[in-house]
Amino acid sequence: MTRRFPAPQADTLLQWYDRHARTLPWRVSPEDRAQGVEPDPYRVWLSEIMLQQTTVAAVKAYFQAFTQKWPDVTALARADESEVLKAWAGLGYYSRARNLKACADMVAQEHGGRFPETEEGLRALPGIGPYTAAAIAAIAFDRPASVVDGNVERVISRIHAIETPLPQAKAEIRERTADLTPKTRPGDFAQAMMDLGATLCSPRQPACALCPWKESCRAHAAGTAETFPRKAAKAAKPTRRGMAFVAVRADGAVLLRQRPRKGLLGGMSEPPTSVWAPDAATDDLSLAPLALDWRKCLAPVRHTFTHFHLEMTVWRAHADGNVPAPDGHWWSTPDELGGEALPTVMKKAVAAGLGEA
Repeated sequence: MTRRFPAPQADTLLQWYDRHARTLPWRVSPEDRAQGVEPDPYRVWLSEIMLQQTTVAAVKAYFQAFTQKWPDVTALARADESEVLKAWAGLGYYSRARNLKACADMVAQEHGGRFPETEEGLRALPGIGPYTAAAIAAIAFDRPASVVDGNVERVISRIHAIETPLPQAKAEIRERTADLTPKTRPGDFAQAMMDLGATLCSPRQPACALCPWKESCRAHAAGTAETFPRKAAKAAKPTRRGMAFVAVRADGAVLLRQRPRKGLLGGMSEPPTSVWAPDAATDDLSLAPLALDWRKCLAPVRHTFTHFHLEMTVWRAHADGNVPAPDGHWWSTPDELGGEALPTVMKKAVAAGLGEA
């Protein structure tokens, strides 16, 4: 006889959320929400952009720094893109920072500083895709949107024991999430789903005994929760190689340049680098930005991007104090270096060149 499972109820999850909601710097708590405190669409939008491909723990400090420096969308629109990139450095996926600035500009200039309230209107803004539009519409404006992030995918795939692997299962998961989303408190429901996945329905060793939906969960009943969601096998990532040149002046200044605005790490700062390719040379000193006595650092810098691994050989050289920076380059002093828009991989290269790695 096939076991029948009761349908998960939104009210049950909301009651759990009211007791166990995470305290996050961008969130209006359920208690405050019940007292009529409205979420700030700017803070909701900013947090959702920062949280794309990034953990809550990593985002908190960046979010607080951003909102102190630019407390609303109009202030962010007035900022220079270079300052936004510097503030974003280390958070990764740098196209998000450029889109963040473009979106702030559009909201300020074309929408009077107010974010659109509908998913359709939000999706017309730079950097806002279907998930982010749904999240902002639900959390900021209490629209009954279907909000599905990685946490929600895990919860729904376990509740229904969805055998179809990701990403093919995304459409079914979205549909089932939409069926569950209530007309009342849809923003709190979206955040409750995220919290359930982040705290109890975790990837490893989920706390099923504490879950408000455990009686509805097919994967829990079968003892197979950790095997969901099913995922298609990933193709092996190729490795690209390249060179980074860290020139250090007598006063400790490091030679930097800006990467092209379009492409990977667009607009960010870097020590001069070569082309990255599987068969790229790692000892061609004709590519160096200055004619100096270049010495190879012992270990290469390794970094993993979404679609490939990178292995950069770092070359270091000392420069006299009167060596001018080539066109398009500048010397960044020790006091300035920490504030440069250096992505993580370039911070690694600089640290290796300075002997700090």
